Parts: sequence; C-alpha cells; structure tokens
Amino acid sequence: MNTAKVLMKGNEAIAESAIRAGCTAYFGYPITPQNEIPAYMSFHMLEKGRIFIQAESEIGAMVMVYGASCAGARAMTSSSSPGISLKQECISYAAGADVPCVVVNVSRGGPGLGSIAPAQGDYFQATRGGGHGDYFTIVLAPKSVQECADFTYEAFDLADKYRMPVIVLLDGMIGQMAEGIVLPQMRDLKDLPKRDWVAGNMGKNKRENAIHITSIDLVPEELEAKSKARFEKYEVVKKNEMRFEEVDCKDADVILVAYGTSARVCMGAKKLADKAGIKVGLFRPITLWPFPYEALGKVGDRGKPILTVEMSLGQLVEDVRLSVLGKSPVHLLGHTGGVIPTEEEVFEKAKKLIGA
Repeated sequence: MNTAKVLMKGNEAIAESAIRAGCTAYFGYPITPQNEIPAYMSFHMLEKGRIFIQAESEIGAMVMVYGASCAGARAMTSSSSPGISLKQECISYAAGADVPCVVVNVSRGGPGLGSIAPAQGDYFQATRGGGHGDYFTIVLAPKSVQECADFTYEAFDLADKYRMPVIVLLDGMIGQMAEGIVLPQMRDLKDLPKRDWVAGNMGKNKRENAIHITSIDLVPEELEAKSKARFEKYEVVKKNEMRFEEVDCKDADVILVAYGTSARVCMGAKKLADKAGIKVGLFRPITLWPFPYEALGKVGDRGKPILTVEMSLGQLVEDVRLSVLGKSPVHLLGHTGGVIPTEEEVFEKAKKLIGA
C-alpha cells in the first residue's frame, strides 16, 4: 500500500485521482479557478493513451461526456460556476437517461461572471439538481486536498454503482491550495465495472436488439414510471451514501455548521474557543446530497444555537433549518463575492450567541 506523500494542488489531486480511478475520457474547457485540471489531463491522459479533448465550449464538453459514457467510457468533465451552468442541460439529460459521469465544480464568486475568487454560491445548483426536471446528483464536498483525491476517486465508483451523475463540489481556495497527500492506487482498466447497458449491439440483423440510451419518453405515464423508479433509487442512495463529520457536538454550547473552506475556518475558530474554555462543536456535511438531515436534526434536539458559516448569503442554512425544524435557533454568518470568513470573526459571532 502506497503511503508516500506528494505535494499537490487540489485541482491536480483531482486530475491525478481521476486517472487512477480509471477515467478513460476527459472533456473540458478552460475557466478559472479550475484550469489546472484540464492542463494536467491534457498531458497525462494522452501519455496513457486515453482520451483528452478541449471542447469548443462547456456545453460541448458535457455532451461529449454524455456520449462517451453511453459508449462505455468512464467519463469526466470539470469547470467553474458559470461553466457548470452551461453544462446543466446535459447533466439533466444524463440523469434522465441514467448515464454515469463525474462533474467537478471548482466554484467561484457570482452571480454572473462574478469573480475568480473562491465562493460557495453554487450550493443550491448542485443539491437541487441544477437543471430542468425531477432529478438529483450525488454531491461530495471535500475540505482538503486529500479529500479532493479521495472523493474524486470514489465518485467514479458511485456513478457506476447507481448509474447517475456525481458532482465533486469545492471552492477555488481548495482547488488552488497545495498540501501533502497520499494518492490512491492506480486501477487496472480491466478491473473496472462491466457495463452491459452501453449503447450498441447493432450487428448484422440485430437492429431489433440494439440498446438505445435516451431520456425522452413521449408517453406521460411511462415517463412518470421511469422517474418514480429513479426516485426509489435515490432512497437507496440516501440510505447507503449519506456522510458527515461531527466534532464535539454532544455537549457544545454552540454548534458550527459548514463545509469546504468554511469548515476549515470553523475548525480554527473552534481551537480559539477551546483555548478560551468555550464549548464549540462542528457539524460538517460531506455529502451535500444526500444531506444528513436526520443526523443534524439529532444535534438540534438539544436546543443549542447553531451558526451556519458559508461563503454565500444563505443557501446551506436552508438545509440546516430543515434539519432542526425549529428545535434550535439557526443563525447565519455569510459572505459572498469571494470574501472568506475569518477564524476570529466566527469565534466572536459564536461568543455573542451564547452571551460569552
């Protein structure tokens, strides 16, 4: 087992781990702050005889992912906020046709072109499907470069296991920072899951047996039945894949809830609180979808104040409120436009909530 650490940026760790997970086709388009991903893939995918294409647009890249996955490839794309918005139509197509793929969003300030600084304003887009129609995607939110590597590696398995798109959502800070990490093992492509559902089987005189992959069904009752079956699968995902991290929440006087860079800031604020003798807990959702409503709800049963810290003006906080259902007061410390909260700011806000 490899235990040697290497120094990599979050974006580079995502790219290398995708290759090690068996990504056989990558399609992208440049946008800051995720550009290290396609840059890394442009060299190392071709080096290994795999497919890399810089598409003509973000839309084109996602359509290529859809087509490559239908043909049997483990396919991936990456972008940042406005680029992900352009991909949403085809992400909906992939969800509607049960096509597995991995989409990485290294998010930045918005709305619109916004800024290239890190932000978390894409939470609603990622956790509510993002495109048209009734569907969800699994959303993994790393807080470190190590988790960038681990979650990307796992995203391909989750996509294949449930035949659905998986989003790795991080902000530009984590994508650009460098940390020492242990990379996952390189997979043999021969050992990847078999796909007996891929498009094809169009041999001589076998047209009637051809596998055709599509999201369209013009018979309302049939389309509804397919959607209901998909939502039954989502219930299985909720049962099996819901993840979170809970630190010192049981006897805390105030609970911080955050993900990504905001969670890192909250850990720093918690250390300040520990030194001051103030009991602060941290709850970090790791899967933003499925969201750990029940686990956070149990934390909220104690009635202690909850402070949601996010780099947006109030998106994660909505799921926090849905979790506790009024049993605990929920407060928001939010920034946007690329502004990152500080440890001291979070600590002072937490103190005020408990009158310390």
